[in-house]
Amino acid sequence: MKKILLFSFLTLFLCSCDREIEEPVPLGFEYQPLEIGLFWIYEVDQTIYFGENDSEFSSFFYRDVIRSFFLNEEGESVFVFDRYKAEDQSSWEKESSFTRHYRGFALLENQENQISVNLVLPPNEGTFWDSKIYQVEGEDEFKYVSSISFEQGGLVDPALIRVLQNEEDDEITFRDNRYEIYSQNIGLVEKYFEVVTYCSRNDCLGDQLINSGEITLMKLIEHGSE
Repeated sequence: MKKILLFSFLTLFLCSCDREIEEPVPLGFEYQPLEIGLFWIYEVDQTIYFGENDSEFSSFFYRDVIRSFFLNEEGESVFVFDRYKAEDQSSWEKESSFTRHYRGFALLENQENQISVNLVLPPNEGTFWDSKIYQVEGEDEFKYVSSISFEQGGLVDPALIRVLQNEEDDEITFRDNRYEIYSQNIGLVEKYFEVVTYCSRNDCLGDQLINSGEITLMKLIEHGSE
């Protein structure tokens, strides 16, 4: 009887070890779920600069929803997003459409026939890549920075990754600061876009007087499935 119990215990122990060893390593696909009917609502603050001392501020909402999907020539499932815009979250008007899909371990986004690589999985700190690798001209290096805690609706979510798209300011001619924050099982929760040029005349050179550009902050306020 003791031998039987001992054998059973050893079997259970070995099976447990096997399961622990074979447990799959998370790859990160949950940082951008792709499924028809999923939606995200963002609060947006935007400032457009038309010239020196000439700017326009607006506050509105975006609603992104996955409408459909199709198989491309490579046999990849490409998901179609419709973006709606409203000032009061009730009078939604369609603004644009774009697609997102995974190609291997990369998340590709296509807006107006411009393909960018938004994520490369798994999301390891220090990993960097050229987001414009599928575009004919130009390079734009993105990289992962440390996983962060992010206060959203009174809760702290530790399962976040931050993609630093650019962080540059020469304090004379231009400033380019861009990043995105993704949350597990949700997707994009925050996006910051600040690309401006400074006045470069002799009388204002170095004063960081914005001459043109855009500053936009998007923050997720609701998400779910229709």
